[in-house]
Amino acid sequence: MAMQMDSAPPLFEVDESQAALFHALAEPTRLALLQHLSTGEHRVRDLVDHLHLAQSTVSKHLACLRDCGLISMRSEGRASWFSLTDPGRLHSLLALASAMLSGAGAAPTVHELLHDPRVGGGPAGTDRTPDGGGALDEDGPR
Repeated sequence: MAMQMDSAPPLFEVDESQAALFHALAEPTRLALLQHLSTGEHRVRDLVDHLHLAQSTVSKHLACLRDCGLISMRSEGRASWFSLTDPGRLHSLLALASAMLSGAGAAPTVHELLHDPRVGGGPAGTDRTPDGGGALDEDGPR
């Protein structure tokens, strides 16, 4: 005879907007963009130069981040300026993610990804050529 188990109600609800948010945060290049935007407002050209990626790639990632409300854009002449919509909450979310990963023994941590020169973090002047192993394509490190 099989025993029927009563299940508890879920602790939280999940919706499509949360899935979009976590999708946006799942890409190391987008995390690098968010980290750079945490230093202040930047033009697309600044972000392209910082990440050493094609303008079309940066624009694609910016659109994803804007669609889920993590960044905002303002136009000034022909330039588009991007900034974080809520830096404090984003910092808290990433800190919580890092704590959850560390507590679970998962690696790499969000902090390590943000400082990995292969995904746009780390010190300036990092070799990002194919010979240096730091080249990126649209989906991240090759």
